[in-house]
Amino acid sequence: MIEKRSRSEMARAVARDIPSGSYVNLGIGLPVLALEHWTPADDVVVHSENGILGMRALAPGEEPDPNLTNAAKAPVGMVPGGSFFHHADSFAMMRGGHLDYCVLGAYQVSASGDLANWSLGDTGRADAVGGAMDLAVGAKRVHVVMEHLTKDERPRLVAQCSLPLTGAGVVNRVYTDLATVDVTMNGFVVREMVPGLTRAQLQDRTGAPLCFELEEKHV
Repeated sequence: MIEKRSRSEMARAVARDIPSGSYVNLGIGLPVLALEHWTPADDVVVHSENGILGMRALAPGEEPDPNLTNAAKAPVGMVPGGSFFHHADSFAMMRGGHLDYCVLGAYQVSASGDLANWSLGDTGRADAVGGAMDLAVGAKRVHVVMEHLTKDERPRLVAQCSLPLTGAGVVNRVYTDLATVDVTMNGFVVREMVPGLTRAQLQDRTGAPLCFELEEKHV
């Protein structure tokens, strides 16, 4: 049986690759778990679209402030020097190229970097793209964190997205419970794989060709 990364391990892999001094937005759900893997010494400044710069995870036992939440309405803390601002100013930061990274969840990512993360195409459901579209086109780099397969074991990494797009050609890197994969001019390039997983097994679980140019590195 293949040993997969846990949600915390996926978030840790995301956090590890963000360099010191970066300004980062973390999407709702799995991406925001990366917040738990940074310390003040990492000097990563986290932005939330509801108007926060300098967001941090709550310390163990810290009493949450009901008036201080992230975009998902989950309680958070603030680093010294953090700031609050109007929603419109927050979106101006997102759209204006002021964020070095954004980390988003996704339903699908294509080999050309197309991102589908806001709708499953269900006409009976009222989906909303929220700020994902602004982040996808405004951030300097877009990283995605998601499970490698859907619940019915269909690949989320695909040759072409079949779901409505959030952005075209925007994704730079994908973290899954099986691997870390870069999106390049030549398609998907595998950077890391979980221990015990073979290249053939990973390819079998991916809906587009994988490139293994670099020396294989397990995590």
